[in-house]
Amino acid sequence: MVRPKPLIEIGGKPVLWHIMKMYSYYGLNDFIVCLGYKGYMIKEYFANYYLHTADVTFDIQGRQMHVHQSVAEPWTVTLVDTGDDTMTGGRLRRVARHIGDEAFCMTYGDGVADVDMSKLIADHRRSGKLATVTVVAPPGRFGAVQLDNDTVAAFQEKPDGDNSWINGGFFVLEPAVLSRIEGDETVWERYPLESLAADGQLGAYRHRGFWHALDTLRDKNVLENLWQNNAALWRTWN
Repeated sequence: MVRPKPLIEIGGKPVLWHIMKMYSYYGLNDFIVCLGYKGYMIKEYFANYYLHTADVTFDIQGRQMHVHQSVAEPWTVTLVDTGDDTMTGGRLRRVARHIGDEAFCMTYGDGVADVDMSKLIADHRRSGKLATVTVVAPPGRFGAVQLDNDTVAAFQEKPDGDNSWINGGFFVLEPAVLSRIEGDETVWERYPLESLAADGQLGAYRHRGFWHALDTLRDKNVLENLWQNNAALWRTWN
């Protein structure tokens, strides 16, 4: 069965679970998930999460279930249908009512890293900027950002050339950035980020550690191999 990318499994767990564990390690346990294609499958995953992580006894005749032990996470997860065809910026705008008036973290559902979230957030606060993006430097095939010290001077999604600093997908944002998103058709990586960069309001947090996207079957196989060989550097939790 075709499933949404966040449910692709690494080590028997959806990549979404891995991402949430990464944040949870730093005490970030309140999540908003923007649902799109086959979003109901993600709802079903969390609806059954407690059952799947518990030891249970089913009394069939008595129609009862007894839970003996659970390793459920300390998470609060809000799942919001943001439309099958909504672009990345539009999805963010659709969940604005759940965000509140404080800075928040944002990432995509298709990449893992050993980013120190505490340092990322602290760097954002020191900068005083409206947004901070984690930048990484993997080989080729991704879009690049032009840096001026610790500020993004320009944002270009897919330029020519290799080995540039790129958008690593882990952001800290002030709620004010949502005003730069016009509607469902807005691509986050276009006008919102480009305008923030042009205004000197997009900070860059350089991450020189592990980072890997999950875009292809090859990517999945690489991450699975790392997990199975106890070499998953993004596994910062115990």
